[in-house]
Amino acid sequence: MSLFGLAENDPAAARIREAATRGTLSHALLFTGSADLLSAAHYAAAALECTAEGSRPCGVCPGCRKVLAGIHPDVVTVRDEQHKNIAVDVVRAIRADAYIRPNEGRRKVYLFPDCGLLTEQDQNVLLKIVEEGPPYAAFLFCAENGAAVLQTLRSRCVELKLHPAEEPASESSEAGEAL
Repeated sequence: MSLFGLAENDPAAARIREAATRGTLSHALLFTGSADLLSAAHYAAAALECTAEGSRPCGVCPGCRKVLAGIHPDVVTVRDEQHKNIAVDVVRAIRADAYIRPNEGRRKVYLFPDCGLLTEQDQNVLLKIVEEGPPYAAFLFCAENGAAVLQTLRSRCVELKLHPAEEPASESSEAGEAL
């Protein structure tokens, strides 16, 4: 298990690490599946903010440590505590904020922990900024099912499917299989 809660041998972690190390990690990622999507998004955010020369994320540079601690000023988790769904005004504020240059990191990263809270109107507001936004803005979307994201927005993202970590087989599971 890595510092970010994502197994080092996870295929999504390997893809993120390889792309970030080459400098080709997409600005729009969609994490789907039944694993810990938010951990994967934090792993990608750390990869985007990592200042190490070698493999990214390194987990030890100031950028990685701040993302891990949840205090990086350029990594924003989009939530709306006052409403059931994320209000369109919150999304519009994110869209406006995306044009402000990063404070200390290389990128401004916006994490959407549950795309099920984004309405169709919210996603349409996000579409233009994801498609034509500034080069330093990055968007990380989490959804159990990719269908929660409109096709127009989903087509601008690189989708990474996550699978739950396999638990080691125990005697009780073997006995259950025998039954």
